[in-house]
Amino acid sequence: MIESNLRQCEELANEGWAILAGARPAATSLLRRDSDAAARSNTPDLSPQLNASHDHGAVPLEPDLCTASLDDDARSESRQPLGGWAKRLLDLIVASTALILAGPILVLIPLLIKATTGGPVLFVHRRIGFDGKAFDCYKFRTMVPNAEEVLEQHLRCNPQAAQEWAANQKLSCDPRILFFGKMLRKSSLDELPQLFNVLRGDMSCVGPRPVVADELQRYGAASHEYLKTRPGLTGLWQINGRNTTEYSHRVLLDTQYVRTWSLRRDLSILMRTIPAMMKFDQTS
Repeated sequence: MIESNLRQCEELANEGWAILAGARPAATSLLRRDSDAAARSNTPDLSPQLNASHDHGAVPLEPDLCTASLDDDARSESRQPLGGWAKRLLDLIVASTALILAGPILVLIPLLIKATTGGPVLFVHRRIGFDGKAFDCYKFRTMVPNAEEVLEQHLRCNPQAAQEWAANQKLSCDPRILFFGKMLRKSSLDELPQLFNVLRGDMSCVGPRPVVADELQRYGAASHEYLKTRPGLTGLWQINGRNTTEYSHRVLLDTQYVRTWSLRRDLSILMRTIPAMMKFDQTS
């Protein structure tokens, strides 16, 4: 009997060493199945809760995804437009002063629009601003009320005009523009309401021209530079040929402005804007 017990102990010891050494995979897999079963028996069944969550349209996020989303939001909130508080202070000073000086014109132009064309005084268009945020950009209305329909019909009937529009997003002979609207565009007075966009923080006095979402795609890799700053009332494009330059050159100027920005350069552009506005042959 003693020999039998010793033999059983030796067999158990050999089996234990074999399991630890990996010589008995069948035994180890059996032990793993037993431990998994025990773990499952001690874990509550969450399938009803998951099914209920799915039925209510709630899609649980992985912890890593949640953390990444929070990090992206934090970076977006901490990101500041180009120039920071110094550029913003300049915007507030210039825009407030300009609104005071242009007060009589801001009253007269709406009266003339109503008297000559009727309809709404302002043209409100969605544009893309700093960090990709859309905003309502204000201008005095210079076109017919059904401008979009007129443009579509004109481009459909005039292939040459369609090519010009595709290249520059502008037309040298635009059928949508009213007679009084041409005068406003030539003098750039149609953009005076954008001073309110500057006060609101949608725009800056100096920066890239505000673009629509589809137009931003034409910037390609340079769109990242555009999104670093608020779009501007004036900029390098306005003082370097305006409508006489190709769109690709406009993108190059906007990129150059962002990469080489300085407060002194903003002041220089502002001073050069008034003489550039007098070049009526460079405006549409």
